[in-house]
Amino acid sequence: MNRRNFLAASAALVPASSLGRAAAPPPSDRLNVGFIGVGGRGNGLVTDFLQHADCQCVAVCDTFRDRRESRAHRIDESYAKKSDAASYKSVAMYNDFRELLQRKDIDAVVVATPDHWHIPILLAAVHAGKAAYVEKPLSPSIRWNFKARDVIRQTGRVFQYGTQQRGAVHVRYGCELVRSGAIGQLRSVEVVAPTGQPGGLTTPMPVPEGFDYEMWQGPAPVRPYTDDRCLRPGHYHIYDYSVGFLGGWGAHPLDVLDWGLPRPMVPVEYEGTGLVPKEGLYNTVMNWNVRCRYADGLTMTFTTGSDSTTFHGTEGWLRICRNKIESEPASLAAAALQVSRFGVMGRNHTRNFLDSIRGQATPESPIDCAVRSDLISGLSDIAVRTGRKIRWDPVRETIVGDAEAARMLDRPLRRPWKL
Repeated sequence: MNRRNFLAASAALVPASSLGRAAAPPPSDRLNVGFIGVGGRGNGLVTDFLQHADCQCVAVCDTFRDRRESRAHRIDESYAKKSDAASYKSVAMYNDFRELLQRKDIDAVVVATPDHWHIPILLAAVHAGKAAYVEKPLSPSIRWNFKARDVIRQTGRVFQYGTQQRGAVHVRYGCELVRSGAIGQLRSVEVVAPTGQPGGLTTPMPVPEGFDYEMWQGPAPVRPYTDDRCLRPGHYHIYDYSVGFLGGWGAHPLDVLDWGLPRPMVPVEYEGTGLVPKEGLYNTVMNWNVRCRYADGLTMTFTTGSDSTTFHGTEGWLRICRNKIESEPASLAAAALQVSRFGVMGRNHTRNFLDSIRGQATPESPIDCAVRSDLISGLSDIAVRTGRKIRWDPVRETIVGDAEAARMLDRPLRRPWKL
């Protein structure tokens, strides 16, 4: 890819609808979208989808009453400002996602709940005939992820993983450079993600009015309510619901790793250290340093710090960050530096999802990619928690030689929930 081709491709990634130039289609040609989980990240996704004239946000679901009411009001206000406001439906609100999924007029759902709910809701949505956009990480269980992958493959439903950096021009450009051999033969990769945090009060508290805590817990173990468990950033750092920032933030640079590799693969060996807090509510792995090896000899380190993926080759290196790209030789990144801040990565990613539903594109972040990046964070977590080298069989898709570690690939669901 030369500079001229790169700039042309970057322009193609910014659709007219993202820039507000697209005419509003009639209601019969709009995709109806429902949002399940509209907290911090879910609210951001509402913003992204509102930019597209050919879809309509028709329903929101959240276990916090104030959140669903606030998001519904915001969406209604947005549509009220349009010249054809009368053609838009008022947003419906739900506490139980199953009620939303029963609606035949909803084409797609956007899932931005706590991590432990992603796969159960995804599977229910797929079986209800909906396309699904699911936030990262995919889930705290590798076996749950495999189940979701199998169902997506069997049904052919449209799935998009919420790694919105795939909609960023410089990320695409950097990965194409690596795959094309611009830095020579790939020798090693360094993946860096922010660490988690300790703390969190464990003293039980009354459940706030307007919050369905039973539904929020869902398939996770029953625990006493505290604000630090359910309000941000609580569930990001509690092992009942996630693997922490290993996956919660690691999903971003690990996805770049997956995109930049010359072929789809995951490491077959994992060994490392990390800190699991012993006090407080938050108990996911922090300060990790995991060393991995692929079957072909490629090595990868996964550590804490900023947010980057660095590819080292025989003829140079290339580092991809959220808002920039760096390289040696510097000429590799020169063109990308001119367009590294389009500010539309989320809109590009949601645009690709909507186009995929219409059959005009394929999802740029499909289920197989989601499973592979989640697999790395999940196996890294197991390596740190056991303190042992973990060996992965990519054909049988299981941990070999360590029965205890292999059992950690799955998590039981609290009844009556099941996959």
